[in-house]
Amino acid sequence: MSTRDFIPLNIAILTVSDTRTEATDKSGKFLVDRLTAAGHNTADKVIVPDDIYQIRAVVSAWIANPDIPIIITTGGTGLTGRDRTPEALEVLFDKPIDGFGELFRSLSYEEIKTSTIQSRVFAGVANGTYIFGLPGSTGACKLGWDQILQAQLDYRTRPCNFVEMMPRLLES
Repeated sequence: MSTRDFIPLNIAILTVSDTRTEATDKSGKFLVDRLTAAGHNTADKVIVPDDIYQIRAVVSAWIANPDIPIIITTGGTGLTGRDRTPEALEVLFDKPIDGFGELFRSLSYEEIKTSTIQSRVFAGVANGTYIFGLPGSTGACKLGWDQILQAQLDYRTRPCNFVEMMPRLLES
């Protein structure tokens, strides 16, 4: 059986919040710590307010950058009037990855029971870039990274993973 070598990826982190700063952004820091501990690189880290156009502006610039194949957002996935991250980003998708939200909520149910239906976790592909939208809580980021993304962003994961599909995302 052949083994595969780990492929480090450049991952950008976007925290969506009206109140968090670099000093108080526990979820963004958590994601940066986890991805670097796994061997990946932090391509960029930004905090923006809950504003559709500011969210889109940052993510659109990253989507246009061929050196950033992965974007993870945290925050803005709830049901309040200010939670607009899915509305900001899903319109940019070439393809949604519906199974990401389904799996997240299934795993989340084990921890928070039916409250998981209040989470609008999402994922998709835009211009060959994966975008994953996680809730703003550190616990939710831990679940998303530890139980889904860490394995799917590791080329060694079998039988398949997101990394091995990256060269084919822009096929026509």
